[in-house]
Amino acid sequence: MHPALLIALGALFLGGLLADIASRKTGLPRVTLFLFIGLAAGGAGFDLIPADLQAWYDVLSVIALTMVAFLLGGGLHRETLRRHGRAIIAISLAIVLVTLGIVSLGLTALGLPFGLALLLAAIATATAPAATSDVINQSGIDNGFTQTLRGIVAIDDVWGLIGFSVVLVVVAGLQGQQHLAGLSHAAWEIGGAITLGLVIGGPAAMLTGRLHDGEPLQIEALSLVFLSAGLSLWLGVSFLITGMVVGAVIVNLAAHHTKAFHEISHIQWPFVVLFFILAGATLDIAVAATLGGIGLGFVVLRTIARIAGGWIGVVVAGEPVRSGPWYGIALLPQAGVAIGMSLIAAQRFPDWGSQIIALTIGTTVVFEIFGPIATLIAIKRIKDGS
Repeated sequence: MHPALLIALGALFLGGLLADIASRKTGLPRVTLFLFIGLAAGGAGFDLIPADLQAWYDVLSVIALTMVAFLLGGGLHRETLRRHGRAIIAISLAIVLVTLGIVSLGLTALGLPFGLALLLAAIATATAPAATSDVINQSGIDNGFTQTLRGIVAIDDVWGLIGFSVVLVVVAGLQGQQHLAGLSHAAWEIGGAITLGLVIGGPAAMLTGRLHDGEPLQIEALSLVFLSAGLSLWLGVSFLITGMVVGAVIVNLAAHHTKAFHEISHIQWPFVVLFFILAGATLDIAVAATLGGIGLGFVVLRTIARIAGGWIGVVVAGEPVRSGPWYGIALLPQAGVAIGMSLIAAQRFPDWGSQIIALTIGTTVVFEIFGPIATLIAIKRIKDGS
């Protein structure tokens, strides 16, 4: 092993520690600071991260996101669902549907073909569960707003994936391509993930948490994460949904303990720090700077759509209307799920491929950096009764 790799790991962990301290002093989300460290150390900055370490990004992202999904699923306790379930479903669905409508119509009005606009609108529904979850944790605020927000983050990418798959079929029809591959793939990715989550979560709920505290429990927690992630990738299903279902099953069936969640909370932090810093290292600010009017329109339209969708959702759910826009603002972060959608869309519609990928990567840079700041502002404003 090259010593530069170990030195870089130590330096990145130290940078993560300094970012955490700086976030406490400045009030900025530490996620944003991690991304800035990655930008400075990556190819867009001083190019200090060894290629061997950057190659770990894909693996680290799966591990970190599966841990986040597990903990988000753990927030879907039956008591939380009893109190906030209607709001979680109504707000998440409203935000996805309104985003599809406003972004697609707005981009069409700006001159894009309707099919391309619809694809970009479907990509706009994706969020960043890891960033949003970390900002909630950093805020230290546990109230009805953050509990509902956790539930929305846990399931909104499920609705987004369904919507994206339907849009693929619709656009294929508009282009004269008659096939249902998009829907069948979505059915397998979602249904298979739910089934796998139940298969892993059921026995885990009965068997875990019966050992002594300490290292055995850490091994239990890690085994759940790695099994969930690895089997999901092997079967070609969503590891995010699998992790969420495993967490939800355990928290609702394992009445004898909550240890699995405590252990994953303790273990996840080093993975999350590296994940965000390496994510920052992959960002290309130059792409964001060349977006032009369409890119700016996408950012504005997605922001408006999420605010409007949050407001409509709280009205439907019977929640306080003043909190509606803040749900949409809190859900502005966007990251890897959107990139994955863009790659699929570009492969399916190669004539639009370069536009889809460039616009998605560029706007993701914007939302990944500034989205967590918006999330923290929203959480604090609701806490303060604004």
